[in-house]
Amino acid sequence: MAKAKKKSSRDRILDAAEKLFAQHGFDGVTMRQIMRAAGADVALAYYHFKSKRDLFDAVMLRRVELLNEIRLEALEDLERRHKDNPPTVEEIISAFVNPLLELLAREQGKWRHYYALIAQINNSTEFGGELMTRYFDPLVKRFIGALRRALPECDERDLFWSYHFLSGALTLTFAETGRIDNLSGGICRSDDMDAANARMPAFIAAGFKALCVPRKQSAPKRAKRKTVSRRARK
Repeated sequence: MAKAKKKSSRDRILDAAEKLFAQHGFDGVTMRQIMRAAGADVALAYYHFKSKRDLFDAVMLRRVELLNEIRLEALEDLERRHKDNPPTVEEIISAFVNPLLELLAREQGKWRHYYALIAQINNSTEFGGELMTRYFDPLVKRFIGALRRALPECDERDLFWSYHFLSGALTLTFAETGRIDNLSGGICRSDDMDAANARMPAFIAAGFKALCVPRKQSAPKRAKRKTVSRRARK
């Protein structure tokens, strides 16, 4: 009985910290504010966590394992179904994006603050490089490997820039800032994850394919345009 109660208090602290960190950032929240929101004594925070940074890391770790697991499963299932030929770019992007957006659409109350926190961290010069590298890079590199096989002639720089743009689009969607609501006059909503999920894979895949056109294919076209230009001057 005591063990169950202890776990419950830890989860309450993590829930409160997740919400406040997402709203105000790491430096904008004190341990006292977190414990007040959790309805617990400050001393209990240091029973469960060594410091505010330790609590912050625990908030990140609590859900990241599931997120990485469901996306890896989606990719592995996709690859099993494509034994002879690699999956398409659209299919790979869908395996990366869809599990996240479906989870948020299905259980928004549970995941909204965590996703907003990820969006904040991904745009932070203080935490972005360190925490995103630690928690997400092994999975991301697995997906980049799949994209490399789907786009074998893609320049490595174009491949990584394309992922960079994907990451930005995904985390902006996570942030649910309401900007698209205002821009569209209300016909689009930033919290409509089903709408985002229906559109993002096709949009991002088109970007990958546009950037990853082999350089040697585009060179003759440039040469032809130059020749026409010289003739026109004559």
